[in-house]
Amino acid sequence: MGVLNVTPDSFSDGGEHAAKDDAVAHALSMLEAGASIIDVGGESTRPGAAPVTLDEELQRVIPVIEALRTQTSGFISVDTSKPEVMAQAIQAGADLVNDVNALQAPGAVDVVAQAGVPAVLMHMQGQPENMQDQPSYDDVLSEVSDFLIDRVRACQRGGIDEACLVLDPGFGFGKKLAHNVALLRGLAQIVDLGLPVLAGLSRKSMLGTLTGRQAPEARVSASVAAALLASQAGAAILRVHDVGPTMDALKVWLALSDSAFHQPH
Repeated sequence: MGVLNVTPDSFSDGGEHAAKDDAVAHALSMLEAGASIIDVGGESTRPGAAPVTLDEELQRVIPVIEALRTQTSGFISVDTSKPEVMAQAIQAGADLVNDVNALQAPGAVDVVAQAGVPAVLMHMQGQPENMQDQPSYDDVLSEVSDFLIDRVRACQRGGIDEACLVLDPGFGFGKKLAHNVALLRGLAQIVDLGLPVLAGLSRKSMLGTLTGRQAPEARVSASVAAALLASQAGAAILRVHDVGPTMDALKVWLALSDSAFHQPH
């Protein structure tokens, strides 16, 4: 899943692809590099980010989705927590809803159920504007798992087929470094819940803390390593900024893990 932020203030690439033509060109380049999904987001969810209005978010994402839909048959995801944006994005051609709020907004479950599209349910403690103030857990792996199970059940009650749901533990969303490390180390337990898992580790501050790389764009190598670890733990979708380097690493790993691959004698 290639990240396409059509925002002026996203933590890693804010402003780089805010113009529609720039956004579409970047999306097509990510598909060319091997992405299967383009995740279009019009509201930054970086720590401390302020919410944007409904109209502003619609003006950012809908034209990009419409333009992409005419130029590719690739999978398009809308990264939003607003039911109105979900509905209009799906009408414009989006195939998937990626919600950091796990469809908790009133009406969100109804929109996804009626459209019959897949949805990503993410765990977040707090909201973007305050989530990194004082995140606290007794057992982060259990608490994140329990939340995701509860949201799956709520979605099922609302008419969404379980087969349409994807789980995201929410790396960096209301979590300290130790919480993120514990989640990545125990990611296989979330995979064992039985639904596809999305891992979004790309360029995040946890990687900056581990490597000493302050600039998000300097965290490419760390992001690739984290994506590979998540994939080895069973993640089905990797949400990344750097599609080409991630694909290269995956190709090497898959070749070496393939049972048909034999070492020369």
